[in-house]
Amino acid sequence: MDQHSSRNYTPIIVTLTIVINALVALLFFMPKIEIFTHFDITIFPLFNAVLNSFTFTFLVAALITIKQKNIKLHRRFIYAAFTTTGLFLLSYVTYHAMSESTPYGGEGPLRYIYYFILISHILLSIAIVPLALTTFFRGIANKIDKHRKIARWTMPIWLYVSLTGVLVYILISPYY
Repeated sequence: MDQHSSRNYTPIIVTLTIVINALVALLFFMPKIEIFTHFDITIFPLFNAVLNSFTFTFLVAALITIKQKNIKLHRRFIYAAFTTTGLFLLSYVTYHAMSESTPYGGEGPLRYIYYFILISHILLSIAIVPLALTTFFRGIANKIDKHRKIARWTMPIWLYVSLTGVLVYILISPYY
C-alpha cells in the first residue's frame, strides 16, 4: 500500500472547497482594490475565457484518453485542466478584487438565455470544487472504483462549467 492510497484527503477537500467558494463570494461584498492604476484590467475577462476554453479542451482530451485506456495521458490532461482552472481562479479573483461586475445590457430572449447560462454556471461552479477535488484525490489514491463512480458526475459538470464560462464571456463582452 503506497502513501497516497492510505491518506485521508477529506480535510484538504473540505478546506479548499470552503476557502475557494468563500473567497469568490467575498469578492462581491468587498471594496475594490486599486493597486494597478496604470494597468488595463479589462484584459482579464478575455484571459479567463481563454483559460476556460483550455480547461474544456483538456477535459475532452482526458475523457478521450481514458476511454482509450491511456491512464498516463489521461492524468496529464487532468493535471493540465487543474492547472488552467487554478490559473483561472487566480485571474478571476484578481479581476473581481479590482473591478465591479459588469451588468448585462442585452434585451429580449437573449437576456433570459444569458441569465439561465450565468446562474447555472455559478451554481455548478460551486458544486464542481468538491466534486473535482474528490475525483482527483480518489484517482491519486488509486481508488479506481470510487474514482470512476464520481467521475461520471464530475466530468460532465466540469465540462459544462468550463464551456459556459466561455459562453458567459461571449454574451457579456460587448458590455465591458
